[in-house]
Formats: sequence, C-alpha cells, structure tokens
Amino acid sequence: MLVLTRRIGEEIVIAGNIHVTVVAVNGQRVRLGITAPASVPVARLELLAGCSEGAAPPRTERDRDRENQQRLNASIEVVP
Repeated sequence: MLVLTRRIGEEIVIAGNIHVTVVAVNGQRVRLGITAPASVPVARLELLAGCSEGAAPPRTERDRDRENQQRLNASIEVVP
C-alpha cells in the first residue's frame, strides 16, 4: 500500500486518467473528489462488500446518468 500525505486542494493521479483530490478535512473525516473516465466504475468499498459473488455491482450515479441520457436520446425524433 502506498501512503501519501496531501493537503486540501492537492491531488494524486492514478494511471494517468484518474484524479483523486482532497476536497475537505473535518476532524477524522476526509472528503475526496474523484474524476475518472465513464468506463471506470467508482464505488465505496462497503457497497462492494455487500455484493455477493456473481451479483452485479451496485449502480452508481454515473450509471444512472448514462441510462437517463440513453433514454433521452432514444426519445428524440430526428426530422429531416
């Protein structure tokens, strides 16, 4: 495990396209902002631990946004 020290506003980069930024520190709690490509699922470990073997991972906000955009695109009728 790599352990880093960061201040608010500082970030780390993983694999060149995943950015993790320290947004806030409040006592023992740290708020992180994560920017990643849509193809990279991002979820809290406790949510993944609740998934049984073979079960689908929990839907993320990004998944819901993508599904809503697909529904919207499907409902738009293109008129020449």
